[in-house]
Amino acid sequence: MRSHLLNDTTAEQYRRSVTEGIERVATKLATTKRPFTGVTVDSLAPVIDAIDLDKPLHDTAAVLDELEDVYLRDAVYFHHPRYLAHLNCPVVIPAVLGEAVLSAVNSSLDTWDQSAGGTLIERKLIDWTTARIGLGPAADGVFTSGGSQSNLQALLLAREEAKTDSLAKLRIFASEVSHFSVKKSAKLLGLSADAVVSIPVDHDKRMQTVALARELERCAEAGLVPMAVVATAGTTDFGSIDPLPEIAELCGQYETWMHVDAAYGCGLLASVKYRDRVDGIERADSVTVDYHKSFFQPVSSSAVLVRDAATLRHATYHAEYLNPRRMVTERIPNQVDKSLQTTRRFDALKLWMTLRVMGADGIGQLFDEVVDLAAEGWKLLAADPRFDVVVQPSLSTLVFRYIPAAVTDPAEIDRANLYARKALFASGDAVVAGTKVAGRHYLKFTLLNPETTTADIAAVLDLIAGHAEQYLGESLDRAC
Repeated sequence: MRSHLLNDTTAEQYRRSVTEGIERVATKLATTKRPFTGVTVDSLAPVIDAIDLDKPLHDTAAVLDELEDVYLRDAVYFHHPRYLAHLNCPVVIPAVLGEAVLSAVNSSLDTWDQSAGGTLIERKLIDWTTARIGLGPAADGVFTSGGSQSNLQALLLAREEAKTDSLAKLRIFASEVSHFSVKKSAKLLGLSADAVVSIPVDHDKRMQTVALARELERCAEAGLVPMAVVATAGTTDFGSIDPLPEIAELCGQYETWMHVDAAYGCGLLASVKYRDRVDGIERADSVTVDYHKSFFQPVSSSAVLVRDAATLRHATYHAEYLNPRRMVTERIPNQVDKSLQTTRRFDALKLWMTLRVMGADGIGQLFDEVVDLAAEGWKLLAADPRFDVVVQPSLSTLVFRYIPAAVTDPAEIDRANLYARKALFASGDAVVAGTKVAGRHYLKFTLLNPETTTADIAAVLDLIAGHAEQYLGESLDRAC
């Protein structure tokens, strides 16, 4: 079995095997006509269940043939222009090349003696990102597995910096449409069930700063401690951007940690046209960015950034076998000193390759294209009497609902929209997401593919209307 270990003696086998795999994927990408096949759990699960993992096939080609049946054929392909659902972007080729390199070399980014240049590349990219944000010369950060981990670490730092020893007194303020990871992080950090104070949003789904000011004052009057305000630069449901400058003013007034969850909106940091939409982010104490959402990177590629590098000490622990304290005085750069993780992939390499091949403007131009596309999509929806669209987009998300002319029952309209989404997914012709607005079911386009056109949007809207009308017609027939 040593013949399967990657080393100097198996380099040629590695080249052949990886090339064969790449050929399969390339062929699939070139010939895929729909984002999804419509396969069901009930039909696919038995195929996978029937595979005996204790009986290997001993042949790469045979395994790839099998993989076609259990994965490649029925995968959801984000590169397809009619995948319009979640915050999944198509990926750029330099990043995929980086993924291949980092997987084969398999560096671990926890300590210098496991990564060498990888450590310095990650640190360089952190410096690049904090400079783009404008956090200042004392800034630092570390790559993470994703936005949820970044938010957790940021709030951990905020908790440790708060001026109280009583966890019960700590309060976090976030908008009512902020990411669920804020509440999840509060629970993981041992805070009380009512620790997260939900702040109402305005018509554009942006945090109401008047309401935030009121809640901060109420917190102070009650003898509680405002631990952090989480401002969102790109909410998951609406792509809305909270008023960052006003929130920064309030955080300064109440001596409260300001965290900006820019997991989605971080693409604006590279934007050629729309960078001003995140003005005020430079005043944050910490920022979450997900390069794998709006920098067109493969999962995972994310980071948490902080204004003051010293605050990262709250995540630092020393182990004699890994990063003993003496290494600090020897100026050995161990990234584990900043991270919640120990073993950690060299995910920074993907972004490094992308910047070195395409440049920041190349990334920003792609993101600008999807922002422009969303603006055109909003015009289509606003002009179409079949649909109700919620807000004009700040980023690349459209939330809307099919409204049949002859039906007034909101519950029946809910069922029609739910049916349309399910039927569209089952057909494989397009993939869209869904959410709730004021308790009602809505549909959602998350536009992250520059290859998507307004014609694609119009075609998918027609498909949605057709499925909804089919449901309502069948419902009427049943009622009769």
